Amino acid sequence: MTYPPPLSGSAQDETVELRPKFDADGLVAAIAQDADTGEVLMLAWMNADALEQTLATGRAVYWSRSREELWRKGDMSGHEQHVVEVRVDCDQDAVLLKVRQTGAACHTGRRACFYRIATPSGLAKD
Repeated sequence: MTYPPPLSGSAQDETVELRPKFDADGLVAAIAQDADTGEVLMLAWMNADALEQTLATGRAVYWSRSREELWRKGDMSGHEQHVVEVRVDCDQDAVLLKVRQTGAACHTGRRACFYRIATPSGLAKD
């Protein structure tokens, strides 16, 4: 799918049209958040196809930058993300997926990718 190009200035901030502002690589940041608890589970990337498939199917689909291919969360691991709601930020250069997570969101097997705390002396595990 081809989305209409972003508008300029406040027109982009106020439009009710989906006009994602993809970066130079054709991607937008996608944050997955637990729909019930609000816990931030992971950050990934979406291209236009991933966004379209996510909206059409209700399953989270991302773009793998390392493999350079679409990646439907859970197809290989069984740890699916069922999308409850998709939000975009003010200028539409990031999306927030409110999901119901089956199993782990992180490739390490943890519930969420944000399991370390940054301190002045380094990292500490939560």
